[in-house]
Amino acid sequence: MSDPVLIERTGDIVVWTLNNPEARNPISESDVIEALEDAVHAVNRDSTVRVAILTGAGTAFSSGGNIKHMRDRAGMFGGAPAELRQSYRHGIQRIPKALYHCEIPTIAAVNGPAIGAGCDLALMCDMRIAASTATFAESFVKVGLIPGDGGAWLLPRAIGMARASEMAFTGAAIDAATALAWGMVSTVVPTGRLLETAHELAGRVAANPPDVLRMTKKLLREGQQQSLDSLLELSAAMQAIAHQTDDHHEAVAAMLERRAPRFTGR
Repeated sequence: MSDPVLIERTGDIVVWTLNNPEARNPISESDVIEALEDAVHAVNRDSTVRVAILTGAGTAFSSGGNIKHMRDRAGMFGGAPAELRQSYRHGIQRIPKALYHCEIPTIAAVNGPAIGAGCDLALMCDMRIAASTATFAESFVKVGLIPGDGGAWLLPRAIGMARASEMAFTGAAIDAATALAWGMVSTVVPTGRLLETAHELAGRVAANPPDVLRMTKKLLREGQQQSLDSLLELSAAMQAIAHQTDDHHEAVAAMLERRAPRFTGR
């Protein structure tokens, strides 16, 4: 049996590839959930990894939930209401929690359709780039369901409430050009250049001090929910740490000496 998520590391960048192209990379199976969770835990523990890229094998990014399992009421889609609630809480909802608490910057390289929970999976990443063939659909209403994996929290933060409401209430798909215009993705490129572009972006991110990247991501996350006063207190504490790092001193020295910095993560 093939790995549900392929993991490939190049230098300080790791690529996570959803690996069920025949079924269009659904993420509702327990092995996929566990693999994504484990992948996040691994990079959180490894200070030498600086950026993660998430993509899908084949022509789809992710179809979200397994429609056949919904029909058959199998897996996480089976059982009484109380059992279904627990299936979501202890199943697919582990993915947004894991990615939210992923300490390194993440890039979704959306190579094709991102449907339902697949659309939300892209939104769980910090940055998103899309192939020109990509489409996005918050399509839960089309199967008589609601966004059960955090989409109602993620989508308005990405594109605003009015556009999020349009996507969620109609279930209609938008193309990559519309996703770019709406701010859901930052770049659209030809399919053949997607991973190259993702690596270029990851490289520009990874060129910076790794501990500062992790602290900056933490501040961006906390800034979504804390008051300004609370965030300023946290910023002051983190800045005091950053000032004492070797990487800060190296960055200043390199800038003054007009040379490329050499960061060590210390």
